[in-house]
Amino acid sequence: MKTDPAGVLTGAHYLDGDFAAGEGAMAAGCRFVAGYPITPSTEVVERIARRFPMMGGTFIQMEDELASMAAVVGASWTGTKSMTVTSGPGFSLMMENIGLAAMMETPCVVVNVQRGGPSTGLPTMTGQADMMQARWGSHGDYELIAMSPKSPQETFDLMIDAFNISEIYRVPVLFMMDECVGHMTEKVIIPPAEEIEIVARKLTDKKPGEYWPYELNGGDIPEFARAGDGYHFHSTGLTHDYRGYPEMSAECQWDCVGHLVNKIHNNVDDIVRFEEEEIEGADVVVLTYGITSRVARLGIEMARDKGIKVGSIRLIVVWPFPEKRIRELAGKIKGFVVPEINLGQMVLEVERCAAGQAPAIGVPHPGGGVHDPNAIVEAIVGAAK
Repeated sequence: MKTDPAGVLTGAHYLDGDFAAGEGAMAAGCRFVAGYPITPSTEVVERIARRFPMMGGTFIQMEDELASMAAVVGASWTGTKSMTVTSGPGFSLMMENIGLAAMMETPCVVVNVQRGGPSTGLPTMTGQADMMQARWGSHGDYELIAMSPKSPQETFDLMIDAFNISEIYRVPVLFMMDECVGHMTEKVIIPPAEEIEIVARKLTDKKPGEYWPYELNGGDIPEFARAGDGYHFHSTGLTHDYRGYPEMSAECQWDCVGHLVNKIHNNVDDIVRFEEEEIEGADVVVLTYGITSRVARLGIEMARDKGIKVGSIRLIVVWPFPEKRIRELAGKIKGFVVPEINLGQMVLEVERCAAGQAPAIGVPHPGGGVHDPNAIVEAIVGAAK
């Protein structure tokens, strides 16, 4: 399906990552955004609020982040592509309703422009310490999808992918930017509308009375029916059966929650995305995501100048994690190096997947700035030994 031309500002532009996120969302067909202002993400919705009147979209400034996420869930059930935008403290407040969206299998996108934390932390300075919260922030068992861009251009491109993936798998997609990417300005090429492929909501063709909201019909993803189209059904955050009716039993819990996990696990090879460079023959592999991938490049080049064979893997989709690829590499290299702007989060996933076959050396940074490339070189040299 082609995108709505009204949502595309075609051509070459100099945009910061926040504005690029807004443009990407609109190009993807997003027409409802609810949010509450918070640094460093506010520019995303400032851009959207300015442009939405031109294309029939609706932006609502809510009273807080809890209400913002609730509004997004409700809007999505009308069939409207919906999104909210926040940063650290607001992300924490949204977690209950992100869990609700996961349980109700609600397609939507949540943009988190990360800053230094915890608590109020460093509102105007960068961080990457919300990565584990993105995976485990709400309670209970569920699977979500999270992405992390490295540039304003990729931010635009991945926003379209985020909405498409949310529609395909009926799942909230978390868009984990960081303040550096959000506030850096670079050239962004926006293609014509006819070149942008978007995924439309898969609506049921069953008649009212024949449709159940969580019936799988032999697949992984239930069909969708919009509220207000004459379908009488129930959807809830409680454990529910295929009809959407609450059922308090261990058997139904297996079916309901098992499905939330398996619909991602069964399609993980289609969802996982990463970018590799000079992996073949490498002694050390540097794993990065977001802005750190750009900072690490200088450190990698400096280490290569020392004669060390260094490859890199950059996560584009962070969750689900590329477990299979890390296990493959672990048996072939001397070690992984994982620089990130936190005190050790994704490095734990690398260590888990490597399963003792290769060490995972973290290069931590508490936030408020980016790494000194020399720290990355030092870790690479240590891993090579």
